[in-house]
Amino acid sequence: MTAQLANLFKLAENRTTARQEVIAGLTTFLTMAYIIFVNPTILEKAGMDKGALITATILAAGFATILVGLWANVPFGMAPGMGLNAFFAYTLVQGQEMAWQTALGVVFISGIFFLLLTLLGVRKWIIAAIPVELRLGTAAGIGLFITFIGLQNLGLIVQHPVTMVGLGKLTTPVILGLGGLALIAILEVMRIRGSILIGIIVTTILGMLSGVVSAPEKLFSTPPSIAPIFMQLDILSALKWGFAGAIFSFMFVDLFDSIGTVVACSYEAEMVEEDGTIRSIDRVLEADAVATVAGALMGTSTTTTYVESGAGIAEGGRTGLTALTTGLLFLSALLVTPFIAVVPAFATAPALIVVGVFMFKNVHKIDFQTFETAFPAFLTIILMPLTYSISMGLCVGFLSFILVSSFSGKIRTIHPVMWIIGAFSLVELLLKAL
Repeated sequence: MTAQLANLFKLAENRTTARQEVIAGLTTFLTMAYIIFVNPTILEKAGMDKGALITATILAAGFATILVGLWANVPFGMAPGMGLNAFFAYTLVQGQEMAWQTALGVVFISGIFFLLLTLLGVRKWIIAAIPVELRLGTAAGIGLFITFIGLQNLGLIVQHPVTMVGLGKLTTPVILGLGGLALIAILEVMRIRGSILIGIIVTTILGMLSGVVSAPEKLFSTPPSIAPIFMQLDILSALKWGFAGAIFSFMFVDLFDSIGTVVACSYEAEMVEEDGTIRSIDRVLEADAVATVAGALMGTSTTTTYVESGAGIAEGGRTGLTALTTGLLFLSALLVTPFIAVVPAFATAPALIVVGVFMFKNVHKIDFQTFETAFPAFLTIILMPLTYSISMGLCVGFLSFILVSSFSGKIRTIHPVMWIIGAFSLVELLLKAL
């Protein structure tokens, strides 16, 4: 068996061993497993069945991670993406009053487009068209957005009739959530793997001990049925001009999230060739797109490559055996769904806040000393949380970039594709305004 794995994943060629790969896969799982708790909590806000969401999240993460491991032979983990799930629940369903079935249709279509762009090689044009400051601003804006959602779920930030938002009361759940946030921060400082997962579990247990969370009747059982959300997507309703912006937003964020993660992790995994090309990047993106389409069919939001893969790579993961191990561990979580089902929002809220910090950390790479660079990036960042919409931040960011570039004598530097993106953004804003 070991010899077969060595041949399948080319372990000797990649200077690694089966034991090293399995340990790396376990490490990646521990750093990613928080999504099992967080994703259902977010998508539940869209009116979807939480039990079915738990099963769908686990299946989507397991399927996607095993797929990329076998298809591309890379040590990457995949799962429903943070920020994209918030966009699904809070912007499309709650903000635009879109049915969650239609929102799943939007995710499905964006995945199909992403796959076509990858197969046709068009993605490189889009990557070249979007300036670096807007890519960085997008990640930072999503970070602020999900942090804001986390603070609301925690109960620390509440509605206020005059100032719109204000500080909430220090109830028992809020205190427990803040304790969980402090614990995660301490574990991160101490460089302990799985800090977010540990924080969620400890906060939930403390909630049970204090009586604000009901303990599960049993720890192990068969997983909840996926039937309430499986194959419930409404593709025809999603095929409307008014949803074009949402489709593009999903595709754009997934594209750059995946590209950024793959590039960052590939250097550490020694997957970058001498000419700068990244081994198997096309296959990684193909697996990403297929996983998004499959995830929509299962009933969850866009699947993407996780930067937490870097934790397993740091432990020596170099091949798809790392991903296979991570994927199988995700599937094993189907056995403990009773515990996952009782995890409260105040226990997962700290995870949103900390992930927001991680997504915001590269904002220093934006040149805020130059107005032409700072203006569109700042608007992209600030409007995502303030409008409760990733797509609105993107639209205004794109249009403001075209505006300042045109009047600063740099109109010829604007990529032709950017004009097309700008036109779509303008139509999206007009449709929302009217």
